[in-house]
Amino acid sequence: MNLLVIAPCLLSPFYVYRGPKEKEYETARRLRELIGELDGEWQVLAYPCPEFELIGWPRAPASREVYEKLGMRERAKIIADFIGRVLTDEKPEKVVFVGVKGSPTCGVFHTSSSDPESYPYRAMQEFFYLSKEERLKRSKELVRDQGFKLKPLPGILFEILMARFPEATYLEFDKGGIDGSIERLEEALGLESGSG
Repeated sequence: MNLLVIAPCLLSPFYVYRGPKEKEYETARRLRELIGELDGEWQVLAYPCPEFELIGWPRAPASREVYEKLGMRERAKIIADFIGRVLTDEKPEKVVFVGVKGSPTCGVFHTSSSDPESYPYRAMQEFFYLSKEERLKRSKELVRDQGFKLKPLPGILFEILMARFPEATYLEFDKGGIDGSIERLEEALGLESGSG
């Protein structure tokens, strides 16, 4: 057996903090097609969304440092324990982890960064009451006002996973470069590139 461990927002775009936009719908559609091409040797584990588990949905955009301050590391360890137990029980021959570029928790090689001391924490609760249009507008404002930067570090969960399971394959899905991300994943899964 082989195991594909994937961030849940890549398959179901409704986990995304502000709600899905077109790139999330396209990502989910393309990944579902790709998973449909896998043979019986592959199983798929979409682990619980760490940000949903900690904050709920919808939620304001936040950086890795903000999530650290909110206690994400403990929640991420619980999810990593779950994944570890699955790996221990099932003993897959090959494991491929897929995270999300820029995610504060599920970024593999890139995460979002900002100053946690200037973050308007009240925005987390306010988002619950905003319509989708209002959330999209407010998200842009928060990202701009907080000066979010892409930093070459893993997100909180993937930092833990990479330390615990260094022998696995790690891929970062870039929703801004869906074609390239799909090609890299096809290659890691042993599928012919462009078969979808």
